[in-house]
Amino acid sequence: MHDHSTPEAIYPFDARGVAKRFRHAAIFGALDALHPGETMRFVNDHDPLPLLHQMQMRYGNGVRIEYRQREPGAILIDFIRE
Repeated sequence: MHDHSTPEAIYPFDARGVAKRFRHAAIFGALDALHPGETMRFVNDHDPLPLLHQMQMRYGNGVRIEYRQREPGAILIDFIRE
């Protein structure tokens, strides 16, 4: 199992730089590439509630969601592959 506190196990994903029409597909592609124990650190300018619902439908308990920052205009979420 990977240690979530080490930089090697955390992969940044800044959704703000991805065109809106491709954003969810890019996020799911990145999540699919994670190995168990690895983390995608997600940055966005809004709380992605529709995305989180789609993730729940697609992955169930296979991806854990941990908010690191949740303020208007500044969202930081760790998606941890179980």
